[in-house]
Amino acid sequence: MKIGFFDSGIGGLTVLGHALNILPFAEYVYYADIEHLPYGEKTKNEVKQYVQNALDYLAEIKVDAVVVACNTATSAAVGKLRKRYSFPIVGMEPAVKPAAAYCKEKGKKVLVLATSLTLREEKFYQLVQRLDADETVDTMALGGLVKFAEQFEFDTPNVHHYLQQQFASLSLADYGAVVLGCTHFPLFKKVLQEWFAPDTQFFDGSAGTINHLADILKQRGIAPSIDDKIKFVITDGKLPPNDVDYKKILQTYLHTI
Repeated sequence: MKIGFFDSGIGGLTVLGHALNILPFAEYVYYADIEHLPYGEKTKNEVKQYVQNALDYLAEIKVDAVVVACNTATSAAVGKLRKRYSFPIVGMEPAVKPAAAYCKEKGKKVLVLATSLTLREEKFYQLVQRLDADETVDTMALGGLVKFAEQFEFDTPNVHHYLQQQFASLSLADYGAVVLGCTHFPLFKKVLQEWFAPDTQFFDGSAGTINHLADILKQRGIAPSIDDKIKFVITDGKLPPNDVDYKKILQTYLHTI
């Protein structure tokens, strides 16, 4: 069983980490479109083309399924692309539903952190409307964290200064839950937790996405093989100049979930 993972950069490693726990005996190809990141600052049409290029490559190497491990790419592109390919495509969705349910009991609000493109997409608006959560859900675009992550900068004075600037206008004590609506953001979870009350809960959609993938594969009769290889590729299917950093990030994140 060969599963393709796609993201603009290293953020999707947080989702791949869950896959290694839930579907350990599979072959993985991780495609990072590093030449075009960050997606959150691109137009919707640009993102659609980038995702299609990546999925064309993954189709050529005959994957059994693809995880679009990027909230921005899912919001902008996945709907129409599912009609183009025969294999299942599983995307990401900000974990607003469990966060809203949790905060309803606590009488607190939900803060969704994501990229600007994710937050302005109709898909996200419809999600909040469906949950009738307009009054309890606030949003903030933190695209700068994507840039820090791609520079492998996670807990530095620059990151803390950036967060201080972004959070200055918020009353952080009002929030009972924080939704990490970009797959890069779980890499900053420890740093982000420092800004909120100790009982604030953090949610992301990674485990739910992989559980959904496992259900789809089971329904299609696609069985795992005794193989646990991971291959890293970048834009246009090229080999990265050095995949050691990818492996380090993945290994570090695996110890946190």
